[in-house]
Amino acid sequence: MYNDKIITVIIAAAGSGNRMGGGIPKQYLSIGGTPILIKTVKAFETNSFIDNILVVTNIDYINYFKDELARFGIENIDVVSGGEQRQESVYNGLKAMPKNTDYVIIHDGARPFVSKEIISDTLEAVLEKKAVVVAVPVKDTIARQVSSKEPLLPRKKTFKGLEYFDRSSLFSIQTPQAFEKKLIMKAFKAAYKDEFYGTDEGMLVKRLGHTIHIVNGEYSNLKITTKEDLPMESRIGSGYDVHRLVEGRKLILGGINIPFEKGLLGHSDADVLVHSIMDALLGAAALGDIGKHFSDDDVEYKDISSMILLKRVHKILLSKGYKIGNIDATLICQRPKIAPFIGDMTANIGETLEIDENRISIKATTTEKLGYIGREEGIAAEAVCLLYR
Repeated sequence: MYNDKIITVIIAAAGSGNRMGGGIPKQYLSIGGTPILIKTVKAFETNSFIDNILVVTNIDYINYFKDELARFGIENIDVVSGGEQRQESVYNGLKAMPKNTDYVIIHDGARPFVSKEIISDTLEAVLEKKAVVVAVPVKDTIARQVSSKEPLLPRKKTFKGLEYFDRSSLFSIQTPQAFEKKLIMKAFKAAYKDEFYGTDEGMLVKRLGHTIHIVNGEYSNLKITTKEDLPMESRIGSGYDVHRLVEGRKLILGGINIPFEKGLLGHSDADVLVHSIMDALLGAAALGDIGKHFSDDDVEYKDISSMILLKRVHKILLSKGYKIGNIDATLICQRPKIAPFIGDMTANIGETLEIDENRISIKATTTEKLGYIGREEGIAAEAVCLLYR
């Protein structure tokens, strides 16, 4: 309750997210492990002045969303099904909101970065002005394509089929948008009577002749529409592996057969370098280690090339939306000399992971004849990687 007024929030999240692509609507994609729509709900749930939150979502995802709410411990959220267009979805929410609502705030489910300040400023403004929208001044020059036969209008310049606008008076409209309940209901009923469909709620209220007031927004309060709108998430992973040197085995490092009197012992080809890289990649994505995915108890992996396993790890990463930034790996062995083979190893790994060789660094060092590596009893490798999603 705000100044003795009941405040209801309607979060519009019934879109299919076709422009985003992918298998599920964009509002259910995750940012930092939290679905976009859950982040949006939390932004309002933590505001003590808000009495009710109602989410309008695709009917096919109502149960899915309720499960997500439970997974994140969010309670007392009403969920209703949306319509084919945003206007229909919001109207469904308006009709379902509590009858004692005095003011309603409408927000896009795909705007998860709305700040506490914006919400507070919107609440304060709507009680005074009855109709407010959050907006920011446009940064870019705005123009529209017009026919060469179209007459010029005052304060507009036409050049080669483009009509330019004075950007000093232009705003990019965001959400939340807030209205007195009676006013927004009247606006929707009038729109449907006239068979008018607008792109936001402020447009419907404006049709009634009511002044729409602006609340200063923030450029960070963006609406996630395409993949480019998603914030880039970066993750660091590290991997370490060691294998014993024995006679009668080939020495495979980085997928390269290196001439030596001994080889590494293991269930697979025991490519210690590739194993450390796989562990780093899986670890960065919080997907466990190579043992979880390729058990040494499984006969399928007996003497298998680690390059095949590396390719499978790459497919797993791609399925989770990750791309590899870079890999830095170090081989630790007394003998043989690794330097002559580093170029081939780098090319091999780069081709398998489908990344440029300049994103892969492979180094080699000894232990100055100290320890089991110095005694040529084994070879170790460690790797660090950076992933992007």
